[in-house]
Formats: sequence, C-alpha cells, structure tokens
Amino acid sequence: MRILASLLFLAAPALGGELKVRRDIPYAEPKNERQSLDVYYPSEGQKHPIVFWIHGGGWQVGNKTEVAEKPGAFVEKGFVFASTNYRFVPHVTVKEIAQDVARSIRWMHDHAAEFGGDPDRFFIMGHSAGAQLAAIVCTDDSYLKAEGLSFAMIKGCVPVDGDTYDLPMQIATVEQRRKDAYRRKFGDEASQKELSAVRHVARGKGIPPFLLLHVADHPETTAQAHALLDSLQKAGVKASAFPGHGKNHNSLNDDLGKPGDEPTKALFGFVETCLAEPRR
Repeated sequence: MRILASLLFLAAPALGGELKVRRDIPYAEPKNERQSLDVYYPSEGQKHPIVFWIHGGGWQVGNKTEVAEKPGAFVEKGFVFASTNYRFVPHVTVKEIAQDVARSIRWMHDHAAEFGGDPDRFFIMGHSAGAQLAAIVCTDDSYLKAEGLSFAMIKGCVPVDGDTYDLPMQIATVEQRRKDAYRRKFGDEASQKELSAVRHVARGKGIPPFLLLHVADHPETTAQAHALLDSLQKAGVKASAFPGHGKNHNSLNDDLGKPGDEPTKALFGFVETCLAEPRR
C-alpha cells in the first residue's frame, strides 16, 4: 500500500496546484547575494518532499537561476524545489563552500513548512561542481552535524556528471594545467582527500541512497561515478549509476525534467523508489 501510494503521488499531474516561487532568500547574515536561495513550490498542500539543487560552475562561477526545466518538472510531480547560491573560490575555500551548502540546507529545513515542504524528506542534487558538493555533504556528515542536522532527513543524493568524487585519482590522470587548477582550488593532498566523497564512505553512517548520473562517453566523469559507486556499494549503501547516452556535460543537466528524456526517467524512478522504501 505504501509503495502504491507513493507511485500515485509521483504520477499525478500538477500535484499541489500551480508553481509559485520566492527568490533571493538570504540564508546567512549579513545578507549576501552569494548566500541566498530560490524556492519553487506548489500552491497547495503540505509535506511535499524537497529537492535541494546545487549549481555547477567550477566552484567559481554559476548561479542558482540556472535550473532549466527542473523546477517545473518537480513541482508538477508534487515536490518543493530549492536552488542555492554559494560563495566562490578564491574568496573562500571549497570546504567553506560546502559549509555554505549545509547552512542553506539548514535554512530550508527550518522553513520547509512555509512552502508546503517536508523537512524530513530531502533529496540533495547538483551538477558538475555541484555534484561534488552534493556528494561530499551526503557522505561527510560533519557538514550537516555542524548545522544540527543528520543524514536521516536525506532520502537520496543525485550527483550529476561530477569529476571530483576522488580528487587524488582525478589529479593523477589529467594534464599539468588541470592538475595545477585543481590544486589551486582544493589545496594539498590532505585537503584533496578531505574533500573527496569516496574517502568518507563507510558502513553504518546512515549515508543515503545515491543515483550517479554521468555522460556515457566521458571517460573522466564515468570513471569518477564508478569509483564512488563502488565505494558506496562495498559499504552497503544502495547506489546505482546511469549513463546518459547522446549527452554532453551541459545537455545532461539542461535536459533533466524534459518529457521523454532517459536520464530524467531514471531520476524520477530513483526518487519514487526512495520515497516508497523506509530508510534503515
């Protein structure tokens, strides 16, 4: 019965009515455009699951408005959709960026009811740099713990075409110019390991289920996805990877939410399963 109810919930059109949006909500003081979020939400209903989106841009550019079809697609299926900004390198470190993300999640958790959202049913998702941030926040529990939260509220994590789940592995395989760029952003080897999701995967931590979306013919993001997939599965975490055929780094992200898009079907199948199955 629980599974049937969840599937009906996700399949019904325009659940909760029309899409509404509140923009540029500060999640930290003093107010800073880089520490703000937008929330898209149904006009009706309560206890909607929440998708929390983290944009890409190499940890140095990008904006929360770059969400393409995703808000409409998720709200139509009865979700609240939040998209966050964060500060950039070199003004802050990547660790401080992850702390921004956790602080933004905390704000959304505390204010979920204002948008008809359920503070105990979050999906953390992100593209490119946002994929690394989603993965680290969902494997290294220190970020959420610092905000008084835990993995228990996260129903699932969906990193999209990230290449930095294992930073030492990535740096070892790229040309010198890119090695230098990664080292400028992520610091020495100890810092690189600390910011690599694979280094935080362990059995019994309560890590949420993962769906790793990646471009099918991109060797780096494919290798990184499977490195994280392997570590998750060995630790007993439910995890799968889905290759986006005929996609590139941008189209995989931009097409999410479009009717007939295969990665979108995999994404909604994943969230359906996560909502239907109780977390252990």
